[in-house]
Amino acid sequence: MSESPEVTAVEIARLAGVGRAAVSNWRRRHPDFPQPVGGTEASPTFPLDRVESWLRGQGKIVELPLLERVWQQLEALRDPAGHPAALLLPAGAFLLLLHRAPERWNALEREPDTRLALALPQALAELSTATLGPPGTALLALPTLYGSTQLELARLLARLAAEHGAAAGYEQLLTRYAEANSRQVSPTPPDAAALLAALAAAEPHLHGELRSVLDPACGLGALLLALPTDVVRHGQELDPVPAAAALLRLALHTPAATPGPLPLHLAPGDSLRADAHPGLLADAVLCQPPYNERDWGHDELRYDSRWLLDQVPPRAESELAWLLHCLAHTRPGGLTALLLPPTVASRRAGRRLRAELLRSGALRAVVALPAGVAPPYGVPLHLWLLRRPDPQEPTAVPRRLLLLDATATQPAAAATGGRDRIGWPELRRTVLETWHAFDGAARTGGPAPADRPGVHRVLDVIDLLDDETDLSPARHLPPAAPIGGAGALEHLHGRLAEVLAGLAGLDEALPPVVEPAERTAAPMITIGELVRAGALEVHSSGQGPAVTRSAADGGPGAAVLTEQDLTAGHAPTQLTDASADLVLTRPGDVLTPALGAGAAVVVRAGDPADGVALGRQLHLLRPDPAVLDAEFVAGRLRSTAGSRRASSHASTTARLDVRRVQLPRLPIERQRELGEAFRRVAAFETELRRAGELGRRLAQGLTDGLAEGDLTPR
Repeated sequence: MSESPEVTAVEIARLAGVGRAAVSNWRRRHPDFPQPVGGTEASPTFPLDRVESWLRGQGKIVELPLLERVWQQLEALRDPAGHPAALLLPAGAFLLLLHRAPERWNALEREPDTRLALALPQALAELSTATLGPPGTALLALPTLYGSTQLELARLLARLAAEHGAAAGYEQLLTRYAEANSRQVSPTPPDAAALLAALAAAEPHLHGELRSVLDPACGLGALLLALPTDVVRHGQELDPVPAAAALLRLALHTPAATPGPLPLHLAPGDSLRADAHPGLLADAVLCQPPYNERDWGHDELRYDSRWLLDQVPPRAESELAWLLHCLAHTRPGGLTALLLPPTVASRRAGRRLRAELLRSGALRAVVALPAGVAPPYGVPLHLWLLRRPDPQEPTAVPRRLLLLDATATQPAAAATGGRDRIGWPELRRTVLETWHAFDGAARTGGPAPADRPGVHRVLDVIDLLDDETDLSPARHLPPAAPIGGAGALEHLHGRLAEVLAGLAGLDEALPPVVEPAERTAAPMITIGELVRAGALEVHSSGQGPAVTRSAADGGPGAAVLTEQDLTAGHAPTQLTDASADLVLTRPGDVLTPALGAGAAVVVRAGDPADGVALGRQLHLLRPDPAVLDAEFVAGRLRSTAGSRRASSHASTTARLDVRRVQLPRLPIERQRELGEAFRRVAAFETELRRAGELGRRLAQGLTDGLAEGDLTPR
């Protein structure tokens, strides 16, 4: 192990907010650039302290973020031959101590290092046993002695927890780990996990209180984390290190006052070959299993008792083996929900098993989701919803299947793809409302919801049992009806003409610009420095408040502005019942998303974004109007240079560290002059985006009407 942190060229690029090629150029052009001290010829490592000093001397960074210091300290401790996430376990255990027993650390930190080296590991072991039970402590495999580097890491973690909270600090470390190991780690995103959790949480309306949930391929615990903390959560993960990290993650998000041991039962191992929860019948099973496994245990599990319906999953259908495993762990009548590749609905090898799932009534719905919902992000996954057949259910109940194409409600995602284009509020509402209407009708014997062309359809099972038993929703849905006939299209055409005419006026209102006679570089200051000077407040929402329902449902509660609402210019689409620790927007605030770059909005009185709570992954900047102009700050955030150096690019999505954004030091009068120009440009862009959406809808409506024969050219 290194005695001091070392960084690679990629990590240096992250520190400076540049590409890796820039670091290579610095090494060639600057003889005083620090020399490598380790690594390989293809991927050398450099001493962090010298790199940081060099970057600061060159004016390329002002300060090293605390999270970066913590991460580099973890890297310095990491065993190159060990698991890349192993150091996250003692770090998470220490954060758990700060979460549940901060007074113990307050007493310990005053001890000399010679005593702290033994006392701190002992305190962590005692707390983990009391919180997670002996099996959980054994899974963590915590060290019994700390060195000076580990004690320094503990002090940095204490600072991180003081700034962001223990749970949020651990989330930042897990996110950084996932970004650094993106090829090996593909966690289910929070929005997708929340959708599956909402399906499970809705169960009490029909079947009593939700008591227990299982995820047999839990990874870092994203699906279990989305559930209420009073639910008994079971999980299994093949790799013991992520299993332990998931256990700590769930414990950190459980209220500190909850008595231990917590109702968390996570175990390592192969769920198919070595089931860690034999005999468990959970109220709901949620899972995103591994895909396309060739060696999942077909031969040795041929006669396993978990294969319900007397069907052994085909060797090439590992996803169906996981499906039957989940169904076997669901209580009769309980819900099973899985995210699966679309090929599972149509591959010939699984035809017989799909037919048996239909005949038994176990399979209730197949939902097509847009690409970008969950990894692999380029694949439009399917959501399968099943109920384990209940012996008490009358056999005469007609067997029906709900086929729902949720991509029909996502024109932006369907047109351009990408996880940042998913309109989660609308997607969630479509899936939940359609499923509840169908499932409620199936259980009460009422009429099934009426078909909605292009979106959903309910079919009798007998109509699906053919030579292929293809359950892909798009194959069975009738085409979407035109948007309202020629009259509606003419109305849409008129609206588009009005917007285009308005754009002509806005074009005239765009600020006239010229090149300055002499360009002088103004001194720069970071937003972090402005915060310390009292000229600006920054509030970051993190995961945001717990969203309880859609704003369309009405009722009491605070409106929550989501990232999608902000970027699309929509009114808040979600509500929360939370009342404590809510940061509400007010006129003059600047809002910008933490993921992505180039979006920033100034809140104005009476706006839909005025007086609402921040949803997940949003930053709120509250400038002092006597010192900073809000429109000037927003314009700088929207600029390419303004956000580029403050964003990390370790994954396909840029993550903005808003405190590192640099602003030029300008007099307030000059700021207001530039701010007004920024405002006029932003208004033009907003109307341009609106015209594009109207034009897309008009073109699609004309195309569909002509193609289906509902319209004809004059």
